[in-house]
Amino acid sequence: MATEIKERTDTPTPELHIAPLSDAIGIKVASIDVRRLTDAEFQRIEAAWLQNCIALFPGQSLNQQEQVAFAERFGPLGQLINKHEGRRDHPAVMYVSNVREDGKLIGVLPDGEMWFHSDQCYSERPCAATMLYAMEIPSKGGNTRYANMYRAYEALPEPMKRRLAGLKALNAYDYDANPTQAGPIQRPDAPHYVHPVVRTHPVTKRKCLYVNRLMTVAIEGMERGESAALLAELYDHQERPEFIYEHRWTRGDLLVWDNRCTLHARTDFDASERRMLRRVIVLGDKPY
Repeated sequence: MATEIKERTDTPTPELHIAPLSDAIGIKVASIDVRRLTDAEFQRIEAAWLQNCIALFPGQSLNQQEQVAFAERFGPLGQLINKHEGRRDHPAVMYVSNVREDGKLIGVLPDGEMWFHSDQCYSERPCAATMLYAMEIPSKGGNTRYANMYRAYEALPEPMKRRLAGLKALNAYDYDANPTQAGPIQRPDAPHYVHPVVRTHPVTKRKCLYVNRLMTVAIEGMERGESAALLAELYDHQERPEFIYEHRWTRGDLLVWDNRCTLHARTDFDASERRMLRRVIVLGDKPY
């Protein structure tokens, strides 16, 4: 995925069924088995995904090895950064789950609402993509909301674009203290990194906003009050309804999103109901 691509203008073959997922973001690829995609079919899907941020593949039946193999088609796999006590079958795999085995959680982030964020934005090389596979789903809630940061940036007034040019922001994640909603960073060793407020996608070369409500702490070199005010304005802007699609999970859904141009969040759900999704991450580049 190192070459620049252009907006897809051709019509997909009837067998592939690539369609818009929503007006805001995403594609849906129906009636296929991701384990059996040819290289040509995958390349068509990847090109559409790169321009539209997320891709949904409903009706899949995947074991861990098969999910990992499909994720590897998007690039080398990444590794988990925050340590946890859940199931660790593979360095790139994590379960997002409230399910317990022998009285212990097998996954992470078991319950509650989770604010908008970009995975691993607090590291030098945040993951390029995240892939979630739905295994057990509550009767309602626990939806994932996706926000299109290409469109969020493009909708900014020109004076704001000029103001943001060259700015960098500190991103940090205190998993132990504030895993789902932002709060004071308690751990001095919490993972953190400074990245551009506006990043350029390494493949599409499009610009997108790269700050988020959960993990962005402050704009580098800016007075505290001014930084907080500017970030609050950007958060409100990037979370506008016209940039967002909310996905209600169905068992067998496989969804992959591009972390370089997409934010995601989770809605609340009944903690007494089981929820389990298997996550695989793809290694990314240092943002610029």
